[in-house]
Amino acid sequence: MSPPESGPGARRAGRNRVGNRRSPWGKAVLIVLAVLTVQSMAWCWAADLRLPGLRVDLDNAGGPRELSGILTVVLLLTVVSLAPAILIMTTSFTRLAVVFSFLRHALGTQGSPPNQVIIGLSLFLTFFIMQPVWQKIHQEAVVPYQRQEISGDEFLKRGLKPLQDFMLKQTRKQDLGLFVSLSQQEKPANAEALPITTVIPAFVISELKTAFQIGFLLYLPFLILDMVIASILLSMGMMMLPPIMISLPFKLMLFVLVDGWNLMIGSLVKSFH
Repeated sequence: MSPPESGPGARRAGRNRVGNRRSPWGKAVLIVLAVLTVQSMAWCWAADLRLPGLRVDLDNAGGPRELSGILTVVLLLTVVSLAPAILIMTTSFTRLAVVFSFLRHALGTQGSPPNQVIIGLSLFLTFFIMQPVWQKIHQEAVVPYQRQEISGDEFLKRGLKPLQDFMLKQTRKQDLGLFVSLSQQEKPANAEALPITTVIPAFVISELKTAFQIGFLLYLPFLILDMVIASILLSMGMMMLPPIMISLPFKLMLFVLVDGWNLMIGSLVKSFH
């Protein structure tokens, strides 16, 4: 009687015998799955699936009305998708966000405060600054329209008027003149007669210039502090030590001692009045 085999060959043979014993069950499972898949596909094809469709016939009597309704829906979807850009471009958000970014770079704190804090603070300050404008829009446009006292065109005209007045108050005449000349239209009698498509880009570049001017003023004291620290390190022969490592604590201490957040935010809010 020969001894039982051992080793890798014996183990492979054992696995093959187990696999051969279990193979009929595996084949049965595969057959059942295949049958169920074919049956489900047959049910799907046999079912009467009716999908909603969109059909516009421009030749019939209601063609212009259908086209007008579709264009209205497309316009509303476009306005909703552009709502964040409209909020940024027509309010004080641009100046606030750019100034806070300049302050972070001037302090040299890299990612502190983070972008979420900067955007959130700019957003809530925007709500605070724009609150009188939005209240005026609500009183002069939204309430009469809800009472059906004015038409839709009059609602848009009254709603844009306070916002346009706010933007014109913060826009430089040079920027307005630039876009009036680029539009190749006749020069209006006054700035209030300008279309909103001309006022918005002029307002944006004016806000960017104002924000860059404020950023330059913010950089000056911290730049002087960096130069003083660099000169001290150079005179001490510590040329391999980055000056930013030494100046950063002094920048933070200076900013906290003068109550920098209170001064800066107070000045920013007052600059819109």
